[in-house]
This record gives sequence, structure tokens and C-alpha cells, in this order.
Amino acid sequence: MTWVQALVLGLVQGLTEFLPISSSAHVRIVSQLFFGGDAGASFTAVIQLGTELAVLIYFAKDIGRLLAAWFVGLFSARARQTSDYRLAWYVIIGSIPISVLGVLLQDVIRTSARNLWFTATTLIVFAVLLAVADRMGTQRRAELTLRDSVGMGLAQSLALIPGVSRSGGTLTAGLLLGLSREAAARYSFLLAIPAVFGAGVFSIPDVLDRTGGGMQASVPQMIAATAVAFVVGYATIAWLLRYVSKHSYSAFVWYRLILGLALIGLLSMDLLPAT
Repeated sequence: MTWVQALVLGLVQGLTEFLPISSSAHVRIVSQLFFGGDAGASFTAVIQLGTELAVLIYFAKDIGRLLAAWFVGLFSARARQTSDYRLAWYVIIGSIPISVLGVLLQDVIRTSARNLWFTATTLIVFAVLLAVADRMGTQRRAELTLRDSVGMGLAQSLALIPGVSRSGGTLTAGLLLGLSREAAARYSFLLAIPAVFGAGVFSIPDVLDRTGGGMQASVPQMIAATAVAFVVGYATIAWLLRYVSKHSYSAFVWYRLILGLALIGLLSMDLLPAT
């Protein structure tokens, strides 16, 4: 891997991680289209640590409050009645599906699931689902329930497939369940922390393995890409929360449709290899 590729992919990761357009699909497409090869699922998982660090810092007060409420609630019946205690458990419960499936399906995720035909299809299908959810969802609730955490957790697990989008899947589920756009977005950010950090740390040994084929990033390149993803990702969080409070997701729906169709066109004309 070249330094230009590492920095560009870090930038792409930071720009797309929190938008409902699939960061893994964009890293996959940009790497193949402009650099002639797949950077790999492991590299993608590791640079996601940068964007999740951005979530930790941006929501530091909220996370600290939730952790404190959770620990106190383990020993105090009164503390268990608070919304923060329940929300902390909702984050834990919602993180279980993607954690389990990520381990069980890791070989598929790193091979056949990265086929660009599959990516193009999921970009289009989940664009339609997001459009339906954004239009049909009542958006009346800001308070989460156990049903919301399970539904959005299951939706997040679909993001193991490039093109689905972790944030897109969770936002779609949240809107269908009646949450407001901002409430769904905030929970989506919190829900990502355990799963993405786990996947990133789990994938570090694979990125450092120099015996495999394909593009390989050096340790300095990996650190630099992760740092770029952090800086850009932090700015993206602030922008997205302001945006969804006043706008629908229609712009992202159209973007996904256009990107998916363009990708199908490139693959059909053999201008881009699918694997």
C-alpha cells in the first residue's frame, strides 16, 4: 500500500462512516477504482477505530454518564429506574448481534461478501428501504425501548456486508420503529462503539500479517490513516447531527441509488473487476 492510498482511504472512512451511505463500500470502491486493488476488510476495520474514537470524544459526557449509571445500577435498585441505566443496557444488548455474527461469519465477510456486484445491489436495496423508513416513520419518539435496541442491533449486524451501511441500517430501523431522526442518529453512534472497537482490535493482527497476498499497510500508514479518519469523522458527526434535525435523508437515498447504478455500469462494461 502506498502512502497516498492509506491517507485517501482514511479520508474516505472519516467522511462516510456516520453517513448512511456505507463507509466499507466506499473504501472498497475507491481502493479498487483508483488504486487497482482491495485494501481488505481487516484494514477497513482497523481504520474504523479512528472514527469510533471520534464518537468517544464527541459523546464523552454522555458515555461517562451512561457508564456511571450502569455501574451504580448494578448495586442500587433505585438507580435501575433511571433512563441512563436502561440506555446503557440497550447499547450492550444492541451490540450483541453484530458481535456474534462478526465472529461466526468473518471468513465470508473478508471474501465473497466484498464482491462489488453484491455491494452495488445492497447500495440500491437499502437506499429504497431508507427512503421508505424516512417517509413512513412516525418520528414521534425520542426515548428508546428494549424493542428499539434489539431491532436496531439486528439492523446493525447487516452492516457486515459492504454497501448496507451500519449507520444506514440502524437509522432505517430506528425510523421504522418510530424514533425521531436525531434520536435514531444518537443511538446509532453509541451502538457502534462496542462492535467497531471490537472488530478493529480483533483485525489488527491480520493487518500486521505480512505473509498474506494483496495490499498490505505498514504500521505508520495504518496509524496515519486511522488519525485522518478520526479528525474527519469528528467533524462529520457534528455536521450530521445538525443536518438531520432539519432535513430528511433523501439526499443520501439519491446518492446511494446513483452510486449503486454507476457501479453496476462499470462492472457491466468490465471497467472494474468485481473481486
